[in-house]
Amino acid sequence: MSEENKKPDTVEEVKTEETKPEDAKAEETKSEETKTEDTKSDEAKSEEVKTEEEAAPAADEIKKASGKDKKTSKKNKIMIGAIIGLVAIIIALIAVILGKGGSKDDDYDTSEPSVEAASDNDAVSEDLSTEGGEATTEAEKDKTQDGSVTATITNQWESNGKFCGQLDLSIANTASSEMKDWKIEIDVPEGTAIDSNWNCVCEINGGKLIVQGADYNVTVPANGKVSDIGIILSANSQADLNKLTESPRLYVGGKLYTAQGSSTSEDSTEEATTEVADNAGNGGTNNGNNSTNNNNNGNSTTQPSTPAASESGTPYANHGKLSVSGVNLVDASGNKYQLKGVSTHGIAWFPEYVNEDAFRTIRDDWGANVIRIAMYSGENNGYCTGGDKEQLKALVDKGVQAATNLGMYVIIDWHVLGDLNPQVYKEEAKKFFEEMSAKYKNYGNVIYEICNEPNGGTPWSDVKSYAEEVIPIIKANCPDAVIIVGTPNWAQDVDTAASDPVTGYSNIMYALHFYAATHTDWLRNKASTALSSGIPLFVSEFSICDASGNGAIDYNQAQAWLDFVNSNNISYVSWSLSNKNETSALISSSCTKTSGWTDSDLSEAGKWLKKALKGN
Repeated sequence: MSEENKKPDTVEEVKTEETKPEDAKAEETKSEETKTEDTKSDEAKSEEVKTEEEAAPAADEIKKASGKDKKTSKKNKIMIGAIIGLVAIIIALIAVILGKGGSKDDDYDTSEPSVEAASDNDAVSEDLSTEGGEATTEAEKDKTQDGSVTATITNQWESNGKFCGQLDLSIANTASSEMKDWKIEIDVPEGTAIDSNWNCVCEINGGKLIVQGADYNVTVPANGKVSDIGIILSANSQADLNKLTESPRLYVGGKLYTAQGSSTSEDSTEEATTEVADNAGNGGTNNGNNSTNNNNNGNSTTQPSTPAASESGTPYANHGKLSVSGVNLVDASGNKYQLKGVSTHGIAWFPEYVNEDAFRTIRDDWGANVIRIAMYSGENNGYCTGGDKEQLKALVDKGVQAATNLGMYVIIDWHVLGDLNPQVYKEEAKKFFEEMSAKYKNYGNVIYEICNEPNGGTPWSDVKSYAEEVIPIIKANCPDAVIIVGTPNWAQDVDTAASDPVTGYSNIMYALHFYAATHTDWLRNKASTALSSGIPLFVSEFSICDASGNGAIDYNQAQAWLDFVNSNNISYVSWSLSNKNETSALISSSCTKTSGWTDSDLSEAGKWLKKALKGN
């Protein structure tokens, strides 16, 4: 649908339309001819009278002619009256026609139209034709009534000496027609860099951050908006980061709009919990090959979730060693099986929650059957960045033993995040998984997750080559182990992995992570694509807030995701078992208990998860 106004006719065209109609001209000519004929008739009459007066025939001759002349005179008078009446009618018609022509002149105002006079559902033409040439009004450059852009920094943290943040953008359209081909420009301080993005194509060029729509959200619907546009950026200072919200400019079809509003949240976290994906996964650009997420009109279809049947005994005692069949995780009997549970936060920061009583509460009161032990490889006090390796391995072992004692499944997670690319600490990872797989080679309940969330533009080729070095190390000790491979852009680009999967090994699954308030139908569509390609997925981390691990909860999207994973037999693990002061933490920040939690001890996310696990 085109949004360009039809340009007004040129002045010459308007003048042409203002001229009298040809029919009117013809009528005027006819009127003149009639008048001429009337004059001629009068002259003839005068000549007749003169002739009568001059003639002097006999008296009786005159009397005979007199009767005839009276009849002729009467007939002429009738004709003259008719002609005069006809002329009056013609004059009246001409007056009406000329009157309409005058109103038409009023309708065509050849002065330059203002933006304020434009209707709310039409874009003002860029070039206005005038006698003096083309001109662009200043009002056009400040048009704000039909559209606006809002920029917000929703989360901030420090990493490698840089100040990082999540920039969220949304575009509102108050017009009754679509707005197509939008572009956002933001002035950026020197040293600002894009780390990743989603639902857009973006670059920094000439001191400006330039953001454009992906192929599925280039159009802002009438009286609607496009949101969930996100970019992770780094800057030299917090002030530089906050400047990104000060001057967003929206262009639609080349027309400049201004920001409706902007805000900055200065809340920061101890570390980046998780971030969202570049929707196309090409190091800061996005090809946008997904459905429109603004209106949630994706093609993914799900069936409502149904409560799992309760069973006696422990999960492992009932289902035994797991394996992968097609896209499904199956139990020892070959039946589809879904793992559902909880991930710890980084065990270096929240070690107190790695205890058997906590796991028992989660199993018995919440209905979970799996625990994920998250050990950061990078970040402050991570395994490869100054952390006590022996202490961290001891915490991993404590968690494995507790889960095993309770008959639960357990995931050992090499939590790549701040290190971006698993290749950075690849040699350390190989040594770690050599030791873990040898130690737990007889534990049928242990699952290995070899790289949590590759990000920062890390390509699938790097992740795949890393996996091809680590997997054989684990398989040498545990040939039948289930292994979860991370995917690019915070475990979003499962469709990219599906196009070139790891081959030569059994029981390989691929990580899919979502945060419901950020990731909607477009990510479910990527997941559907991966499943259709035949690769099995494992949601080894998720929450129901936004991708920063904070922000508001989106219950509708949370339910949509729950329906999706349940209908596709995808296992899922929620972030995080901690009382950290953020939305995704499952324990209330005011609660100091490390087990035996009641509902009042849980955060809103924790209460939701408990109901989901129990099938309520």
